[in-house]
Amino acid sequence: MSTIVPVEIVPYDPRWPARFTRARRAIMSAIGGYIRVIEHIGSTAVPGLAAKPVIDILIGVRSLEDAAAFLPPLAPLGYTYIPQHEAIFPERRYLHRIVNGRHTHHLHIVEPGSDFYRIQLLFRDYLRSHPDAVGQYAELKYRLAEKYRNDREAYTDAKSGFIRDILQRAENTPRLF
Repeated sequence: MSTIVPVEIVPYDPRWPARFTRARRAIMSAIGGYIRVIEHIGSTAVPGLAAKPVIDILIGVRSLEDAAAFLPPLAPLGYTYIPQHEAIFPERRYLHRIVNGRHTHHLHIVEPGSDFYRIQLLFRDYLRSHPDAVGQYAELKYRLAEKYRNDREAYTDAKSGFIRDILQRAENTPRLF
């Protein structure tokens, strides 16, 4: 039986970008030949945003067909491949890293042309350029973490309306390039 890990939201930590950079270096050393792009995503990638203290990393690979070659070298870095997540997102390979019983990193490995890739960057980039949305999202996350402290799925589901709204705004925001 698995232990319930409470939803924990903490204030933004300015050390998160450095944690991403260290993880990026290690990942590139292990499987760099398969990687086209690697990005810091999720709430820890947005300056000032409260978050679960987990570094989310989006890795764009040349082809997911190479997974049998690029997944094993990530294990010595502490990453565990979770194939069950492919039932929800078949275009993604998901791994997590747990240290002392706590998730520290999540890897989302996709092809750069995928919807998953596009949506992650669209959401992150919108938040990075709209501080008002960052404040609203942080407030929502704190409130939901308190309400659904022991139910991660309900916490995630309860954020979905806000996320859809941000993505719709981002899709309709003119780009300068």
